[in-house]
Amino acid sequence: MSWLEALVLGVIQGLTEFLPVSSSGHLQIFSAIFGVQGEENLTFAVVVHAATVCSTIVVLRREILVLLKGLFNFSWNPETIYIAKIVLSMIPVAVVGLFFKDYVERIFGSGLMIVGIALLITACLLAFAYYARPREKKEISFRDAFLIGIAQACAVLPGLSRSGSTIATGILLGNNKENVAKFSFLMVLVPILGEAFLDLMKGGFSAAESGISGLSLAVGFLSAFLSGYIACSWMLNLVKKGKLIWFAVYCFVVGIVILFVH
Repeated sequence: MSWLEALVLGVIQGLTEFLPVSSSGHLQIFSAIFGVQGEENLTFAVVVHAATVCSTIVVLRREILVLLKGLFNFSWNPETIYIAKIVLSMIPVAVVGLFFKDYVERIFGSGLMIVGIALLITACLLAFAYYARPREKKEISFRDAFLIGIAQACAVLPGLSRSGSTIATGILLGNNKENVAKFSFLMVLVPILGEAFLDLMKGGFSAAESGISGLSLAVGFLSAFLSGYIACSWMLNLVKKGKLIWFAVYCFVVGIVILFVH
């Protein structure tokens, strides 16, 4: 992978991580175009996902600081309760990561057909969330947090948008759009950073094992971080205005094109 390809893929990852159009699906599409496959593709995906998590931390730094201050009061306060809900939401994806990681990695190398199908599913979820009018709740419950976590675990499939699945699920459960968007972006921090850390510890990012140069990894990380910062800020505003239907149309069109061209 050249540094230019890493730049393009990093920008694509950063923009699509927060927009409900599936970053993993788009990485699969453009990786196929560039001929980036197998372990090289997976390693790069982990790096740029870690970059977008870092951009999330920067965008939501105030919210994260409030949560941390509440946590270190060592009492069962609203901040501690919110963190407990985030931890609960991470259980499903942790189960997938611990017991089904090899299966997920095989899916990432199985071609574009699954990406096209998953994009159509994403389109349906976004459309349902747009037209649904459930009674709005004041806050996300523990039950809803777990169900949103299940949606996140399902979104390990390339083409099934993580942000789209979690936000749509939260809205369908009757939660406030802005609250769901922030919860969706916060709940992914630990799983992705943990995945990147584990791969780093076992040498998954070495040039010898991944086939990617240090320069390409650095370029991919920086481009994903900067574009992710822009997309995260933009997405929070878009969710407030309820403009998700246009992303449903986009996912539907891209999904159909992939299935016909594949």
